[in-house]
Amino acid sequence: MPTRILPAVGDADAVRSLTTLLSQLPDAEPVAPVTDSTQLVDTLARLAAESVDELPEVVVVHERIGPVPALELIREVALRFPAVGVILVTSDAGPGLFQAAMDYGARGLVALPLHYEELASRVNAVAQWSVGVRRHLGAGGDVFSGVGGTAVTVSGAKGGVGATLTAIQLALAAQASGRSTALLDMDLQTGDIASYLDIQFRRSVVDLAAISDITPRVLADAVFRHDTGLALLLAPGDGERGEEVTDRAARHIVSALRSRYEVVVIDCGAQLSGASAAAVEMADTALLVTTPDVVAVRGAKRTVRMWDRLQIRKAEETTIVVNRHSRGTEIQPALIQRITGTAVAATAVPANFKELQGAVDAGRVHELDPKGTVKQALWALAGELGLVKGTEGAVPRRNGRAARGGDRAALTFRRRKEIGR
Repeated sequence: MPTRILPAVGDADAVRSLTTLLSQLPDAEPVAPVTDSTQLVDTLARLAAESVDELPEVVVVHERIGPVPALELIREVALRFPAVGVILVTSDAGPGLFQAAMDYGARGLVALPLHYEELASRVNAVAQWSVGVRRHLGAGGDVFSGVGGTAVTVSGAKGGVGATLTAIQLALAAQASGRSTALLDMDLQTGDIASYLDIQFRRSVVDLAAISDITPRVLADAVFRHDTGLALLLAPGDGERGEEVTDRAARHIVSALRSRYEVVVIDCGAQLSGASAAAVEMADTALLVTTPDVVAVRGAKRTVRMWDRLQIRKAEETTIVVNRHSRGTEIQPALIQRITGTAVAATAVPANFKELQGAVDAGRVHELDPKGTVKQALWALAGELGLVKGTEGAVPRRNGRAARGGDRAALTFRRRKEIGR
């Protein structure tokens, strides 16, 4: 069986050189090259949606691919399409870059200028590895098989506006519709999803913070399986340990969850950290929950402006959810939209604390009355966002990290500097 090889090269001269050599390899079947990172991820996602067997065995990434840097792109491919072996082609073949490439998920490295023997050896080894992974997949092994689930972040304009309850109900609605769903508590210092669901847990998101290769087994050990079927990855019981989850670790964790579950809902709380900023940046949909009062709406406006300054999220890419809404409130959703410059969800959540109080106090918010107005509104919101099976595509998906290029290191530095003020 021929080895399908997909070159990802942005430079026209490099494309010709690489494809010429690849076409000379025995049993090789080079496919049409892609010229940027977004095109590569989109091509692999389209093929994987048909079948794992449709994916090329080998992807060759040139060091000058863009707009996403080569190592970031390799990590994206390795996490989302684990049956594909990635080779990095680079002019720097030193031990430092070699180790970094392996850490990011590459299966091999080939030095520039290209030599037939070295390229043939690497392609052959990586192709054999890929075939072995696919054989394992066919045997029902515990390997990621997803092509990238939908990630939704839920942040609060300030504390106490209902972001956690919103995140939980969105996740429950998605799970109840038949979509495999994970709920991640990225409110690292004060996250309290465990209390809302009255559960005791041993492991948390911190247990994954130092792991660069999050395998399905490692992820399964950290996840708490709730009675509703939800997969919960919880905030640490000791809030100070939240600092161990860096923005880089958050990217690994969110990508691993997206590779495993159809829907990933992330509670980011009301305080911005490097980890929650990374989650918001990666998300297909970023929700910002506010209540219709002056203090909360001002908080929402500050948050939107801060996300824009830090290049995390543009205002028009953010959706406001109005909680505790009533017709008699002076501040209505249309006014909030004008103030913040964001989109506003068509579904507003009504004010009805009596409906919630008993379930919240008992830690049983998963047992809210199905006929209650709050639960009905939140589950309708899940449908509006396309999280419920049969409503996919209701809101256009944003292509997360793969659509955003630039110098990650500089951006992270600027972000941390401003967050620390």
